[in-house]
Amino acid sequence: MPKPVFTDVLQVGVVVSNVDEAVRKYADEYGIGPWRIWDFNPDTVSEMIIRDKRVNYAMRLALCDIGKVQWELIEPKDDKSLYAEFLKKHGPGIHHAALGVENYDETMKIMRAKGHQILQGGNWHGFGYTYLSTEDDLNVIAEIYNVSPDFAWPEPDDVYPK
Repeated sequence: MPKPVFTDVLQVGVVVSNVDEAVRKYADEYGIGPWRIWDFNPDTVSEMIIRDKRVNYAMRLALCDIGKVQWELIEPKDDKSLYAEFLKKHGPGIHHAALGVENYDETMKIMRAKGHQILQGGNWHGFGYTYLSTEDDLNVIAEIYNVSPDFAWPEPDDVYPK
C-alpha cells in the first residue's frame, strides 16, 4: 500500500443558497456556531483559478468548528465558480472535503502525475486553497491548503450570533 496522500480531515464544505439564512438555521435551531463570515472576491483573493485558468469569481462564506473539523458554508455570488455550478446542478449540499497533506508542493506533483487538474483555487491573505479534480476517483472534491507561515486570520466581515 502506498504512503497516504492525505493525512487528516480538516473541513467539510457545504454549498448553500444564502449564507446568512444558513448560519441562522445552524446556530438558532441546532446550536452550531459561532460563525465567522467573509466575502471572497477579486478584492480579497489573489491568484483565482478555475479549471487551471485565471478567472475571477466571488462567494460569501462562513466558518465554524464542529469538534475537530471546520464546517464551511459557501454562497456563490456569481455564476462563474464551482459553487454556482454545483448549486445549479445539485442544489444545496456537501461540495468538498479539505484534507491535510504533509507537503503541498509534493502533493501537487503526485496529483498532477495522476492527471488531476486544479478545479478552483486562490490565495486569501496568504492562505492558499486548491480544489482538485478527485470526484471520479474519490467521489468528492478534495481541497488542500498551502498556508504561508505568517498567515493570520483576518477579522471577519460579520459574525453570527453576535
